[in-house]
Parts: sequence; structure tokens; C-alpha cells
Amino acid sequence: MKIKKFLLVLFFYTLAFTNSYSLEPDVFVQSTVNRASNVLSKDISKDEKINELKVIAKETVDIRGVGFYSLGSARKNLDQNQKIKYSKLFESYFLKSFSSRLAEYTNPEIEVQGKEVLNKNYTIVNSLLVGTSDRPEVKIDWRIYTKNPDNPLIRDLIIEGLSLARTQKEEFSSILNSNDGDINILFKTLEEFSNN
Repeated sequence: MKIKKFLLVLFFYTLAFTNSYSLEPDVFVQSTVNRASNVLSKDISKDEKINELKVIAKETVDIRGVGFYSLGSARKNLDQNQKIKYSKLFESYFLKSFSSRLAEYTNPEIEVQGKEVLNKNYTIVNSLLVGTSDRPEVKIDWRIYTKNPDNPLIRDLIIEGLSLARTQKEEFSSILNSNDGDINILFKTLEEFSNN
């Protein structure tokens, strides 16, 4: 599995953190960015940052939804026990991936610039990662799941036009296609990464 390919994906997913309370999607995104930045700028150990980021992610990122979207049509072939197993493996994979990498970043500055309500369930929030001497500015669109307005969740980010959820879906599909659709190979890949 090309773990490095997920670095950018996981970095931006982990910015999507805040306490769960009713907010307009654009305010929600700005609040999540501020909270993640606060954790990253704390004078605490990397392990402590990782633990804080994991807790925040469980509260606010739709890890289960992202996981099953990433599985694509293969999810239709899973029985109930396999679905439960996959959800646990994906959560462990996701939390370890983003937390260990994000803890090495410092205080990203993201400015929310607008929003577009797609329907009652989804709003796209437009933002910009402010450029520095080390990196150019980056356009980021956040796909916010708003079915429950008291608990908005991040479902996807589109960075410079590239859907990160779709990228992850393609990665999982590649693993399955290379192994005759054997879901146990994907399970093993996720498990090995989480246990290393």
C-alpha cells in the first residue's frame, strides 16, 4: 500500500476538528481549523499531540462514512461480521495514519472564504491554505455532511480540484483488483499498518 500517498489526504482530514455543536458549516470549518492548529502549536510531546488529535477525530470526522465510501462497491459484498471488522480496522488505520503524520506539522493557517449549500445533507465550504516561504497557497473545499445540523461532519476535501476521498477509494480499489477482490488482503494490509 502506498502509505506516502495518503500524507496530504490525512493531513487535511485532521484539520476537520471541533466540538460537536450546531454551527453553520463555514463557521464549523473555521473552528475546526483553529482547534487543530491549537493542538499542533502546544508545547507538549508528540505522543500527547497524537492522543489529543485521535480524540478530536473520533468526535468530528465521519470515519465510518469515509471508510465505507473508500471501499466502493466492494462493501455490498460484505456480511455483517466483515462490515464490523472493516470499520474497526479502518478506524485504527485512519487514526494512526493521520495522527503520527500531523503531529509533525505546526500551525497551518486556513482562511474560510465562502460556502455553497448543495442540499439539506451537504454543504461545500471554500477555504484557502495560506502560503508561506515554504509552501504555496492551496485551495481547499470541504464537503460537510449536515444531515444532523447539531453534529456536522467532514466527508471529503477537494484540494486544488482533487477529491481526497476519491483518491483513497481508488487506492483501495487497486489493492482489491490486484488480489482478485479478496477483502481479506485489504484487511491484512490495514491491520499490518496499524500494528507496526
